[in-house]
Amino acid sequence: MSTAAPDSTSYYPAAPTGLRRPAIIAAVVVAVVIGISIAVGHIWFAVFFVAGTVAIFVNAILVRRAVEVVAAQEHPRKQALAVNSAVRLGAITVLALVAAFLVRPDGLGAMFGLAIGQVVLVLNTVIPVMKGLRKQL
Repeated sequence: MSTAAPDSTSYYPAAPTGLRRPAIIAAVVVAVVIGISIAVGHIWFAVFFVAGTVAIFVNAILVRRAVEVVAAQEHPRKQALAVNSAVRLGAITVLALVAAFLVRPDGLGAMFGLAIGQVVLVLNTVIPVMKGLRKQL
C-alpha cells in the first residue's frame, strides 16, 4: 500500500452533478419495468414506479437549488440545508408508503421507483469519483 508524501496535497476528483446520464439510465430501466409490468398485467405498478423515479429526480433538482441558496448566503448554515432535505425526503417517503399501503400490491412500485432512482443517482456520482481516486494511486 502506498501512502502520500507528507508535503503532497490530496486531489479529489469532481463529482458529476448533471442529471442527463442518470436520466437516460433511469429511462431505460423504466422502459424495461413498463414492459414487464404490462406483460404480467400490472400496469399500475409501472405507473407508480415511474412516479417514484420522477420523485427522486425532482428531489435531486430541489437539493441542488437548496445548496445553491445556502451557499450563496454570507454565513451559510448546514442546519437549514439538513432540515430542508429531511422534510422533503420525509414527504416523498410518506407519499410512497401511502401508495404502497392503499394500492396493494401495485403501489409498491413507488417504493421500487424511489430505490432504483436513488441507486442510479448515487452510482452516477460514486463511480467517476472512485475511478478518479484510483488513478491517483
